[in-house]
Amino acid sequence: MAQFKKHYTLEEARALLPKIREWFAHLDQCQETMAQVEKRLSSLSSEGHDLGGETVDRWAKTLADMRTILHEFQSREIQVKDMERGLIDFPALREGREVFLCWEKDEEDIENWHDIDTGYSGREPL
Repeated sequence: MAQFKKHYTLEEARALLPKIREWFAHLDQCQETMAQVEKRLSSLSSEGHDLGGETVDRWAKTLADMRTILHEFQSREIQVKDMERGLIDFPALREGREVFLCWEKDEEDIENWHDIDTGYSGREPL
């Protein structure tokens, strides 16, 4: 029985790469913003200031932005394995069994796959 409802062909997965690159660029920006805001909140807290206002609003908005982007992956059943590396897996069928097409954001194209239970270390060229 299939673990995933959606299985991507190589062409379908490749067609999503431009959008996925945009999502990861936005996630990278969000992570930078979160680091800045959390540093500011930590500083305010250690100085005994009341935490609230614009800094907390920015933190909440950035967190909401990240959740929205991650939902884009989730709604398409694309597995985010490492957000910082931009490592994702697309559920696919290969020789009649479920596998993952594996891609990392610094890669030009989707060139690898692996069994569902082996992960990155089991990557093999397509």
